[in-house]
Amino acid sequence: MRLLVVTYYWPPAGGPGVQRWLKTAKALKAQGHDVEVLTVDPTQATYPLLDPSLIEETIGLTVHQTSARDWFGAYQKLTRRKEVPFSGFANQAGRPGPLQRLSRFIRGNFFLPDPRRGWNGYALTLARRLHKKHPFDVVITTGPPHSTHLIGRSLKRALGLNWWADFRDPWTDIYYYAQFYPTPWARSIDAAYERSVLSEADRILTVAPDLVRLFTEKVPEVAQKSHVMPNGYDPDDFIQEVEPKNDVFTLAYTGTLTLDYPVQKVENVLRSLLTKGHSLCLQLVGRPAWEFQDRMKALQEAFPAFKVEFYGYRPHAESVTYMQAADALLLLIPDLPNNKGILTGKLFEYIGSGRPIWGFGPIDGDAQAILASVQAGQLFEEEAHAEKVLATWMTACPKGASASARHAYTRQGLAEAMMDGSK
Repeated sequence: MRLLVVTYYWPPAGGPGVQRWLKTAKALKAQGHDVEVLTVDPTQATYPLLDPSLIEETIGLTVHQTSARDWFGAYQKLTRRKEVPFSGFANQAGRPGPLQRLSRFIRGNFFLPDPRRGWNGYALTLARRLHKKHPFDVVITTGPPHSTHLIGRSLKRALGLNWWADFRDPWTDIYYYAQFYPTPWARSIDAAYERSVLSEADRILTVAPDLVRLFTEKVPEVAQKSHVMPNGYDPDDFIQEVEPKNDVFTLAYTGTLTLDYPVQKVENVLRSLLTKGHSLCLQLVGRPAWEFQDRMKALQEAFPAFKVEFYGYRPHAESVTYMQAADALLLLIPDLPNNKGILTGKLFEYIGSGRPIWGFGPIDGDAQAILASVQAGQLFEEEAHAEKVLATWMTACPKGASASARHAYTRQGLAEAMMDGSK
C-alpha cells in the first residue's frame, strides 16, 4: 500500500512519540509498503525534547517538510522560559505563577485544539499536491498534537481519502487537560473536534485497549473500527544482551516524571528499605519533576547507603544502555482517572531490554496485563507488597522477559499486525 504518515513530531525531535512512527515507518517500508512522511520544518517547530541522533534512522525514508506558525515561541517569551513545556508540565516546578497561569489559560481557550494547529494549512496544501501527483491509499495522522487529526479530517472530506487516526494519548481526557483552565465553551469546542475525528476517521489506532473503551463511550462505532497498536520496541536497539555488573543494586528510570505519578510511594519504599540497612542506587535518565529530584537528594543526604544519579535527557541509544546496565527498571503509571489504559512507550523498551520491571500502577490495568503475559515484572498498589518484592530482588534479581516473549512487541510485528487488520 502507499501510505502518507502525517506527524508533527519527527527527528530531530526526541521522545516516544517520535519513535512510534519513525520505527513503524521503517518497519512498513521493510515489509514492502511505499511510505512517505509529512512533517514540519524543524527550524519552524518547537520541541520539548531533542534527539539529533535519531536523524540517521530517517535515511531511506521519503520525508516532506512544510513551514508552520507556532504559538509556543510567544509562550516562551511571555513566561521567560527557555524550555518548551513537557507533557504534564514536568519541567515546571512548584505552583504556576501569574504569567504561567495566564499563558496556560490562553493556550487552553484561544488555541483550540492546540497551538500547533498553525501547521495545518501548510501541511494540507502539500498533502493535496503529493496526492494529486501520486495518490495515497491511506493517510495516517498521529496525535498529540491532536490538531494533526484535523489535517486528516480535511483530506477525508475534500478528497475522500482513506484516513486512519492514531491516538498515542487521550484528547479531552488527558491527565493535564485541566491545567489549561478550559472554560465550558472551550471544553465544548474540544469535545466537538474529538467526536468529529472519532466519527469520521475510517480507522482508529490506539496504544492501549482502555483507550478504545474510553473513545467508544463517546462514539460507539469506534469499537468496530479500532485497532490497538502498542508502541513496541525495535530489536535493533538492543543488539546484544548485557549482564549488569553494579557494585550496588541499581534501579533505573528513563523518561519524563511528573508529580502525577506515584512518586511518594517510591520514596516511602526506598526510605523503608534504607532504614532497614539496604543499599541501593537510583538512576534517573530523563526529566523528572524538580520537586522529586529535591526529595531524592534529601534522601541521599539522610542515608549514606543511598545514591541518586541524574543524567538528564539522553540520546535514545544512550538511554538504552542505562536500561540494560541496571539491575531492575522502575515503571510508574500516573495516579489519575482512566489510568488503567496508560501504556507508556518506556514499558516496551523496558521489556526489550530484558531487565525485570518493578513499580506502581493499577494491578488490573493494561500495563500489568502485558507484564504478566511476558513475565517481565510486576506493578503494585500497596507499598508493603512492593517493598517485600524489591527487597527479594536486591538479594537475587530475576530475569526480565525472555527473547521469545519479547518478540510479540517488536515494531516489525506490530506494524505487520496493523496492516493485516486493515484487510
